[in-house]
This record gives sequence, structure tokens and C-alpha cells, in this order.
Amino acid sequence: MAGEQRLNARRRALLQALAAAGLVPGCASPPRVDAPGFVRDPFALGVAAGYPGPDGITLWTRLMLDSADAGMAASAIPVRWEIAADAQFHRILTQGSIDALPGEAHSVHVDIGGLGPARWYHYRFHAGAATSRSGRFLTAPAPGTMPAGLKLAFASCQQYEQGYFAAHRHIAADEPELVVFLGDYIYESSWGRSHVRKHDAPEPYTLAEYRARHALYKGDTDLQAAHATCAWLVTWDDHEVDNDYANDRPEDGMPAPVFLARRAAAYQAYYEHMPLPASMRPRAGALPLHTARDWGRLARLHMLDDRQYRSHQACAPARRGGGSTRVERAACAELDAPGRSLLGAEQETWLDSSLADSPAAWNLVGQQTLVAPFADLRNGRHGIWTDGWDGYPAARRRLMQSLARARNPVVFGGDVHSFHVADLHLDPEDRRTPLVAAEFVATSVTSQGNTQTRIDAIAALHPHMKLADARYRGYLRVRLTPHRMEAELRALRNVSSPDAVCDTLASFAVEDGKPGARRI
Repeated sequence: MAGEQRLNARRRALLQALAAAGLVPGCASPPRVDAPGFVRDPFALGVAAGYPGPDGITLWTRLMLDSADAGMAASAIPVRWEIAADAQFHRILTQGSIDALPGEAHSVHVDIGGLGPARWYHYRFHAGAATSRSGRFLTAPAPGTMPAGLKLAFASCQQYEQGYFAAHRHIAADEPELVVFLGDYIYESSWGRSHVRKHDAPEPYTLAEYRARHALYKGDTDLQAAHATCAWLVTWDDHEVDNDYANDRPEDGMPAPVFLARRAAAYQAYYEHMPLPASMRPRAGALPLHTARDWGRLARLHMLDDRQYRSHQACAPARRGGGSTRVERAACAELDAPGRSLLGAEQETWLDSSLADSPAAWNLVGQQTLVAPFADLRNGRHGIWTDGWDGYPAARRRLMQSLARARNPVVFGGDVHSFHVADLHLDPEDRRTPLVAAEFVATSVTSQGNTQTRIDAIAALHPHMKLADARYRGYLRVRLTPHRMEAELRALRNVSSPDAVCDTLASFAVEDGKPGARRI
């Protein structure tokens, strides 16, 4: 009872906490410390770059103040940045300064223009006498040009307690040109078995608590190395806020206004810890995350958000008031309601236009979960997991119609903690309809998944599923050329060791003009 009372008190405090945490605009400008001195390295969370264009990039870092630096906690702190042509910073090409503000946890987002296309750059930050580690990024090719190729890594789902981030060490060693992260960058909750390390606090509800959770994850050195290797594109899933939340509804019946205050705190902390451009800064408790980025004429990357705008899960358990469940399709008429959406109507319209207008040889769609049907069968009846695309069949058919308008669409996902390679048909539940796209789902970086026995039993019901493997944690390594895409499923032998070896579980190819994946 005492624990429940404490939890309710924290929930009631969320609305007031927004103003106290600086989420309400109109606060007076903070004092400025022009010559900061730090007890410890203020760049302990590393550096990152994101959203490269042909002439620009967004750079990120966050100053972490020691308790002995408390005198600066409410002050603006100047941070200098440099971009160089070489790793030794002998040829500095551009530089500047920006204030790290207490209202944004002393994070900085620097949107930089005036760079050259298809070039590697090196960057770093300074604050007082402290200097950050350096990072690097590759700018996108010039519009209208066709590069010879693009090396990518796709990853998702990194529960801190359930394993070490060795996948990121291997990603860094691969030296990709772009990393795409597809959600569950942090976990708000503690769960699972055989933990190798622990969250240092209970589940977050306030802005300060979400900031601390992000800082815990960002302190991982392998994750920092992957960020420093190249630019990233990111999207979120549920655990950046609350398990299986949908739009304004959490899984546990928390009243919508209180949950939206919690969500706003989580969104603010997410922005503060990701290399997101200033155009994505949260406004009125929302964060405009979906976007499309071109890599010359080789690829357009469409990054989706299937959490913020989605319809509530169908037939939610009455005892919880929200969240996902397994339902028998015949017993849940709400599943097939035509207006239900995983992306929201506005994002669906945007994606349809972005795909139809794309001049790219390849259209890569980065979204959170498994698109291909994966319903199970019990007692002769199909069971649907309502949180994924299976729970939004009308929206999935609309997605397939949009993909059919694009050249060489390939869908990437995460969330389900297993590798999947599948064919997507115009009607995903009818293999007699035209083949539209290939789908690749990366397993989790660390998060524990289903048993292989259960995955095998479900996969046997779905001939479009070319591979389904829940045994390993890892990531996808992808090589794109104008006429071919190759994907390697990279599997870690054991995430209980930070030095885990990584092997290629399987490789697939998609050929220009031939939708569907072929094992190689």
C-alpha cells in the first residue's frame, strides 16, 4: 500500500513538474558562466552527429556536471565546437560557440551548414579547459548524384540490465557511413532474467528521472564509440516513455492528462540526448520525429513514428484500461475498423507522398516493429498481438499500397527481439497478391526475446517468412549499391560478456526491380 501511495503521489506531481523542470516557455534567461571550471570531465556522455545533408549536420553533446559543480547548475555554459578535415584537427574548417542551457540539461544541438557533399568530417567540443572525444560523420551526396554505395547498420532494443552493448562495439568496428536506430534506446522498466548490471533508479516519471536514465545509457563506452563513428538517424518506440503506450494512453490506466505530462517529460529528455535537429525540438508536449532524408539518388530513408499518433490498441484489457494483449481475431471486431491507424492520418499522407515523389533508386523505410503477418494459432483460432502491425490490418494494407508506388522499397524494423526476413505482399495476408517489398527486422542489441520453439511454431504458419530467429542478440549490417542491397544478420554469441564475438547468422540480397529477399 505504501508503494502504491508513493507511485500515485509521483503521478499527481507530474503536471506541476513540467513547469518546475523548465518545460514551460517564458522563463527568464539564466546567468552565464564565461570561464567554467569542472571537477570531472563534463563530456562523460560522449558526442554524436545526426541527420546529415549534402551541406550540413546536427552535432550533439551534453555537459554532465559533478555535484561539486552545483554553482553552475542553473547557469548557461558556453560550449565551443570545431569541425576539421582531419582527425588531428590540424585543418579546422569551421568553428563556433553555443550556450548549453540548464533548461535543456546542458545539452547542445548545433545545426551546421556550409559543408561539402559526400565528405568525411571530424568534430569535437570544448568547455572551459575540457575537450570532448572527437567524432566523425559523412555528409550526404549532392542532390541528383548517384554514389557508388552506402554502408549502414540497423539496431534497436537495448535493455541496459540484460546485456552489454557489445553490438555497438562491432558496429563501430564495421565503420558504417550511417547508423539507423529503430527504437527502445532506453528502457523505463526493469524486467527479464540474468541481469548483468542494474538500472540505478526506479522507473522514471519526471523529467529529471528520464534525464538520469538517458545519462546512464549514454555512459556506456561501446554505445559512445558507435555514435562517434558516423552520423545516426533515430526513431523511438514505447520504452522511451512507457511500455506499450499508444498516443495519449498508457498501459496501466493512468489518466490521459497526467500521462501526457509524463510523455512530455520523456520526449523532452529524448530530445536532450539525441542528435536531433532543432526543427524537432518538442513543442506543446509533442515532438515531430518522422522525416525523410535523401542519399543522393541512391536512397531515400523514410523514418516513421508509430507511437505518438497511433490509434489505441484494439480490445484493450478492461482491467488495465490500455496497452496490448493477445486477442482472437474473430472476437475483436475493432481490429478491422478501417479508420484505425498506426501512424496517424497525417503521417500516412506524408509517407504516401514521400514514397511516390522519391527519385531514389531505393526507398528504405525505418519503423519500429514487424510489418509482415505473424499471428499464431491456438485451438484453430488466429491470435493477434494488438500492439504491432497485426493489430492494425487496415493501416497495414494502406502502407502496402503506398510502398507499391515507390521504386525498390525495403522495410526495416525492430521491437520483437528476433531476426526476421519476410516478403510483403500488396495484401499482406494474401500471398496471391503482388509482391511489394522485402522486410528485414533486426534482433535486439540486448533485450530478451521469445523462445525459438515458439518462433518456429508461428513461422511455420507464414510462408512469406523466410527467416525467423530469436536465439541471438545483434544488429543488421547493410550494403547498398544502385543495383543491389545486401543485408547481413549479425549475431552475438553471448551478451553477458562485453567482449562477445559477433558472427554472420545469414545473408540476403534484394535486386533492383525485384521485390523480395533472396538468401545468399
